Amino acid sequence: MDSLLDNIDVRDLGNLDLLAKQVVEGFIIGLHKSPFHGFSVEFAEHRLYNPGESTKNMDWKVYARSDKLFIKRFEEETNLRCQIVIDTSSSMYFPETPKKNPKGHVNKLQFSALAAAALMNLLKKQRDAFGLSLFDTAVNTHTRCKVSTTHYRLLLTYLDELIRNPERNRKTSAAEALHQIADSVHKRSMVVIFSDMFEQSDDSEALFSALQHLKHAKHEVVLFHVVDKSKEINFEFENRPYIFEDLETGETVRLQSNQVKEYYKEQILKYNEALKVKCLQYKIDFVEADINEGFKPILQSYLVKRGKMRG
Repeated sequence: MDSLLDNIDVRDLGNLDLLAKQVVEGFIIGLHKSPFHGFSVEFAEHRLYNPGESTKNMDWKVYARSDKLFIKRFEEETNLRCQIVIDTSSSMYFPETPKKNPKGHVNKLQFSALAAAALMNLLKKQRDAFGLSLFDTAVNTHTRCKVSTTHYRLLLTYLDELIRNPERNRKTSAAEALHQIADSVHKRSMVVIFSDMFEQSDDSEALFSALQHLKHAKHEVVLFHVVDKSKEINFEFENRPYIFEDLETGETVRLQSNQVKEYYKEQILKYNEALKVKCLQYKIDFVEADINEGFKPILQSYLVKRGKMRG
């Protein structure tokens, strides 16, 4: 199994651009050893040659290596727009950075920011347009989709600011935010969401309605359910007293972990299954993104979805 971040050293998340490039380069190398072999050349900056068209932009070097005919793609050929949406509520800063040994620690927000940066790097390579939306109880940052390097660097500064300035007691209203985004994003876009989907409200139907709204607006939607699986899903804590704190409200409760473990797991499984069923019903791609794993599931899911949209 790969290390936490696909063997990328994230002791310092200060250079998101460099880390994003490393993640993408590692992923591309990995594609050559996977069932995607052969696709890895096409997805970056090429498309398959169609018999009868001009050979002016033929990539003969790729032909020599692969025995396949590819045409170099150019910026004006792009028609894909990808809006990347990140939940920035306080629950996304779990698990909090330990004071004693912070090196190598990654929380859900950091994971999402680096995944988004890698995705933007890949989109930029492919000459596809991308934008960024950040939300908690409302949409706080929303950019339109663009292709330029200047735009890419601007979005990296937004992500860097998120990483450097964690806030407690910042609540979430994913339902409200997703409704806003569904109305403001260009029609027929790919919408990629990074969220733990932990709402303050008990009204899960409102959240499901917002997801449905995205599909009504003709968007292709991928939901990356960002979690610390060991703690938040499997509740793997030692059997001793803990003080559990809600990062969004500041409320605390003291209890022995085994007192609630089975009930907690039962309830969280029930909620996650309902979320998966709704995503299936609305034809939304649901991908569990465990922060203790690497970024391959994220980049691979994006490639599959992109291939379907272009197919």
